[in-house]
Amino acid sequence: MKINTQDYNEVTVVTLQGELDGDVTERLRKNITDIVARNKSGIVLDMSEVGFVDSKGLEELLWVRDYSSENNCELRLAGLDENCTKILELTRLENEFDRYNELAEAVKSFA
Repeated sequence: MKINTQDYNEVTVVTLQGELDGDVTERLRKNITDIVARNKSGIVLDMSEVGFVDSKGLEELLWVRDYSSENNCELRLAGLDENCTKILELTRLENEFDRYNELAEAVKSFA
């Protein structure tokens, strides 16, 4: 998985490319902790290029949500494809995240 970050004022977009699974957890946590340490008010996980999320990936999303919340940083998910949306629904996690169809919508939601 590739992880890229881009700052938009007080919001950081984290673009994930590939599969969200156990292989990415350590790198993603490092990115998130670095973003939160910079006192950003929001994080958007751009998941438009994520085609699969396994159980470890779901655990990681929940960790990102909780860690962000504990540190006064809001989290949004953007661009989930049909497969990722279905995974959230099957695991009953669809209401655990603020989700947006488009990245721009998610970034603007912080204004």
